[in-house]
Amino acid sequence: MENDNRDNKMEKIVSLCKRRGFVYQGSEIYGGMAGLYDFGPYGTELLFNIKASWWNANVNTREDYVKIDSAIFKDPRVWEASGHIGSFSDPLAECKKCNTRIRVDKELAKIGEKADEKMSEEELNKVFDANRDRIVCPKCGKKDFSVARAFNLLVKSNLGDFTNDNNNPTYLPGEASQGIYLNFKNVIDTTRMRVPFGIAQIGKAFRNEISPRSFLFRTRELEQADTQYFVRPNENKEAYERIKKDRFDWYLSLGIKEENLRFKQHENLVFYASDAWDIEYNYPSLGFDEVEGIHDRTDYDLTQHSKHSGTDLSYTDPYTGEKYIPWILETSMGIGRVFLAVISEAYDEDELGGEKRTVLRLPSHLAPVKVAVFPLLKNKPELVAKAREVYGMLKKEFGAVEFDDNGNIGKRYRRQDEIGTPACVTVDFDTLEGDTVTIRNRDSGEQERLPVNELVKYFRSLLG
Repeated sequence: MENDNRDNKMEKIVSLCKRRGFVYQGSEIYGGMAGLYDFGPYGTELLFNIKASWWNANVNTREDYVKIDSAIFKDPRVWEASGHIGSFSDPLAECKKCNTRIRVDKELAKIGEKADEKMSEEELNKVFDANRDRIVCPKCGKKDFSVARAFNLLVKSNLGDFTNDNNNPTYLPGEASQGIYLNFKNVIDTTRMRVPFGIAQIGKAFRNEISPRSFLFRTRELEQADTQYFVRPNENKEAYERIKKDRFDWYLSLGIKEENLRFKQHENLVFYASDAWDIEYNYPSLGFDEVEGIHDRTDYDLTQHSKHSGTDLSYTDPYTGEKYIPWILETSMGIGRVFLAVISEAYDEDELGGEKRTVLRLPSHLAPVKVAVFPLLKNKPELVAKAREVYGMLKKEFGAVEFDDNGNIGKRYRRQDEIGTPACVTVDFDTLEGDTVTIRNRDSGEQERLPVNELVKYFRSLLG
């Protein structure tokens, strides 16, 4: 019953996101494309606020991080150096009856068997063969699969190639972080940053996912927010633990309850990693799954790019003259997954004034609309004019303020509740006489009257 409720909650979230202009299916008028989504007006604003919070926590309030924004396309040798061409793959098997492909590691995990994409094909097939009778094709229900094989996730392109032979393809980025490694030397040479320091970036990544699923959780186009913190070799432990704590605390600042978050350490490390942890969120219909990875990558990335590019990416300490390849501590999160976690955490259903309602209890700094202003009646010019005056004053101060005169007051309240607006201001006939307005709180439904000239101060306090 609990799983049914969780599945139902995910369905309601997807419906709300479409109905209220948060998220649309990509290319929907042409039937839609799996694993691709467009963010609507409110979704774009929420996405912007999540990014702003991330930038603020990781760069704006610190002196040891800087920002970059690297190009999407990169020299194809970048992906050879990073290992993506050789090993960026999912283990897939194909149903022999209906040709549906499955992620073998994910299907094994569902039945409690330890398996992941870091295992060799031989290792994975050994576990797969021992459990074939327990894995069912999700489409036809059969249990007859091919052997598991690696399926590379890089998306090919023909940038600048008009021969159509595509023998030397370029690639869309499999991850956004490579641009940071490529610009490590540029940052050192053009700024005053010195090790230890970090570089942060938000960028696009593309995955040739065979089975995009669970709404925004696994998509073919995604946005990643990454930090790479460069430290002296073997001076990684203290900084690594601090970064883990900082990242966990950031999710709490988004209004996510601590019981819905947890750390999970990787059991099967990739060969270059010294340590790796995921922060997991308890998603509806999925349970706990990764929202962010925190990785101790040693000196692998800069060493690889030094070898493949022929450019020395070592660092020389300006005080001691010591020369070394820095080790890297990485944080990497999919912003779509954070968006889904924030919406899932904020989604609530309750009863207010004897009526059931749906409400997004978003923290005020994330809410796409901070305040909504209503005239009590839209056919009374004097009320509309005064409401417009109040709206203009608040919008100048807070930006994300909405004017709404469509429908009765109750419907307007419900509409603002569903998009997470913290408070609504109603201009009525008493406003015309005493210059006071009614403020209605989203979470409690309680109302109070305040003079118009006190609204800015009031909302500065309420919205932080």
